[in-house]
Amino acid sequence: MNPEHQAKGALMNDPTETLTTRGRALRENAGVAAFPLGGIGTGNFAIGARGELRDWELFNHPARGNKLPYSFFAIYTQAPGQAADARVLEARLQPPFEASHGYYSGDLAGLPRLDGSTMRGEYPLLELEFHDATLPVAVRLEAFTPLVPLEPLDSAIPAAVLRYIVRNPGASPVEVSIAGSLANAVGHSGKELFFYPELAGEPRNEYRDEGARRGVFMTNPGLEALDLRAGSMALMTGDPRGSAKEAWLDGYWWDGAHDFWDEFSAGGRLNLHSSLEATGGPLSFGSRLRVGSLAITHTLAPGEERAFEFIVSWCFPNRPRGWEGHIINASPNMAEVVRNHYATIYPDAWAAGSDLLKRLKPLEAQTRRFHDLLFGSTLPPAVIEALSANIPTLRSTTCFQIADGTFLAWEGTFDGRGSCEGSCTHVWNYAQTLAYLFPTLERSMRRVEFLLETDEAGAMAFRTNQVFGGPRWSMMPATDGQLGTVVRLYREWLFSGDDAFLRELWPAARRALEFASGYWDADQDGVLDSRQHNTYDIEFYGPNSLSNSIYFAALKAGAAMARRLDEPEAANAFEAAWERGSARMDELLFDGEYYIQKIEDVNAARYQYGTGCLADQVFGQLLAHLVGLGYVLPQAHVKSAIAAVFKHNFRASLREHQNVQRTYALNDEAGLLLCSWPHGGRPRLPFVYCDEVWAGVEYQVAAHLIYEGLTAEGLRLVEATRARYDGQARNPWNEVECGNHYARSMASWALLPALSGFSYDAPRSSLGFAPRLPGPGGVFKTFFSTGGGWGEYAQEGGPDAFTAEVRLEHGRLNLRQLSLPFAPSGRVTLTLDGDPVACTQDTRDGRLTLRFAPLTVRAGRTLRAAGPLRAPLQP
Repeated sequence: MNPEHQAKGALMNDPTETLTTRGRALRENAGVAAFPLGGIGTGNFAIGARGELRDWELFNHPARGNKLPYSFFAIYTQAPGQAADARVLEARLQPPFEASHGYYSGDLAGLPRLDGSTMRGEYPLLELEFHDATLPVAVRLEAFTPLVPLEPLDSAIPAAVLRYIVRNPGASPVEVSIAGSLANAVGHSGKELFFYPELAGEPRNEYRDEGARRGVFMTNPGLEALDLRAGSMALMTGDPRGSAKEAWLDGYWWDGAHDFWDEFSAGGRLNLHSSLEATGGPLSFGSRLRVGSLAITHTLAPGEERAFEFIVSWCFPNRPRGWEGHIINASPNMAEVVRNHYATIYPDAWAAGSDLLKRLKPLEAQTRRFHDLLFGSTLPPAVIEALSANIPTLRSTTCFQIADGTFLAWEGTFDGRGSCEGSCTHVWNYAQTLAYLFPTLERSMRRVEFLLETDEAGAMAFRTNQVFGGPRWSMMPATDGQLGTVVRLYREWLFSGDDAFLRELWPAARRALEFASGYWDADQDGVLDSRQHNTYDIEFYGPNSLSNSIYFAALKAGAAMARRLDEPEAANAFEAAWERGSARMDELLFDGEYYIQKIEDVNAARYQYGTGCLADQVFGQLLAHLVGLGYVLPQAHVKSAIAAVFKHNFRASLREHQNVQRTYALNDEAGLLLCSWPHGGRPRLPFVYCDEVWAGVEYQVAAHLIYEGLTAEGLRLVEATRARYDGQARNPWNEVECGNHYARSMASWALLPALSGFSYDAPRSSLGFAPRLPGPGGVFKTFFSTGGGWGEYAQEGGPDAFTAEVRLEHGRLNLRQLSLPFAPSGRVTLTLDGDPVACTQDTRDGRLTLRFAPLTVRAGRTLRAAGPLRAPLQP
């Protein structure tokens, strides 16, 4: 065990190291709650509200509900004068108990467990406290996989830390053993009749003791190196105090489970090899199954607290060279193998677990610091939950990286397969989390879209297949996806300031933007009106504000990028097209309250919306706000339109709502409909999905409401969304649309810049904040991240003075301008770690702007502004 965890009381008694009280407290009966553990692109498993290990999805494809038999933790205690006690380290199983077969033996449902548990997950950290009236010690579990913003490699380790914290509250010493057992699933090919995994090859377990680490290493030498099922697993620890069982007894029926439990419950220690003779035959359930166990044993003095720390790691390096999906035709290369990126770093599970043990202290410190800044902010609890609870999508089977580091994704995942392949541009338009936390991976996606999937005419395939060497997908381009990708290219350049990256992709981006006016603007009036494929998986006909608002944002972004690359003629042309088109669309489509679709006969073609109030009607304006492009349509009309979306589409209760489509919210739950027809005119067959509730669209509307000053409405919408994911009805860490961990829900990260007023322009070295929801006394704190660093912004204003601090925790930040939401009455001072920084100040643009010679703020340093206050600016 690492020295800093040897006497765990030193860590866990420090309140700064424990979880805050922001997260939900879920009891053992929260049966759908499943907290995922795993790195970016590595697959994962989850921990349920009872403390059980579940949903093993390590094998390069979704496998929701997948069980590994005999994979669990157990506790043994021996107190003076009391009988020894052995339990499965989970809360008791909860009803319903219905199954045609009862509980199969791999669940060990008949072994004693603890009375109850309380789970509190604040992603990326889980804390689960066990309750039991008779156990002589108190036990809680900490679990996490390192997550360090801006460091995708450190956040892509195929492993998890499970740390059981045991405290002896009594007056006598207690001997405690905690044992972890893990089934070797290398070669996993499905399930047999009695629910055991079918295993190809010949799984093999090997006990290793290398001093600083020890454990059971699991392989399958019977598989070829390029077999899709090949790989390795490991159960490890750095604690030298304990014992192990290399492999459970291989016998008839449940001999192995009997042998293990009898041994562990007798004394809390394990024999490396069974004293019984192995047998086998036709009645051997899971005859190829190899289970390994690892125990840690300590005697706890009265009042002592200690950590029993385990690492579960894995490496399944091979995936098909193509999409195992249902939209793109099967790739001709599907029989070939492509290596996972994480497998180019870790040759096997032992290497991954060893690396995590070696670097655990700094990785955990950075993970906890990110957690503390996010959950310690003054943002509303529902917002913090929405931000954090959608990060797991990046580390679910929705997302993966191939050997060269290219980041790819499904839209989501069904229980046993991917959902809608190809890194779909019109869905990923909404997602913001990756861009703010791991921008290098987002830039990888732009390279695929522009350099590989945009043809010479400027048409972009909105699902990539060529990345695997397959043919280009032949469907028409998606208007919203293609144009939104231009805005996202601008975002990636703005956050990084990487002119070489922009120069590399700009020619294709320019073609993609120029393509729009020729392909989608039939009458050349500056408003797109031809057949427009979009995120609703249908085509809109005629002018509509969804397509056009994104088009205008793309034109403004294109003008800014062209100007940066010294192409003034292109920049002027794009700006002129925006001005002309925006005015014309506003004239055509604004009905006095919101924007409609201009179509002569709404029933002439199926799947239109006509006079409906579309939730996404000004989505392009939100994209423009997020990258500081200003208004792409008249400000007053934009505010009226987004207000109308909330007014007409939000339902405080869906009890009376009629919906024959897919259902993501129901009964007395609240939610935002994708479309409504408050003044009539609903088509006979309106666009598909119109009556559904999508969390990702709710977040984009909420963020936009906040940008337009309708903060209360925006927060009401966020609260409604998160109320549905309460751990009882739905898993708090899995927002569903067309599949689990749906990418669109990562629109939730837009709430942070919306509420904080965060802006960053790397080319200009400019950083700014303008909180729209300061707390009591003008106090506001938030996490922030740029392409080069992340940290905390904190401000306090009133009644006659203000302070504002930018503290960098990781990376570096080049600055020469800082904008703040204050109107000072005198001279403002600026310091870096207490040293004065010469600056000029002005408030001509309605906010305080400090300008200074270029400086670099590095990790651990604080830039602080302070001065006399005339009045804080209104959000």
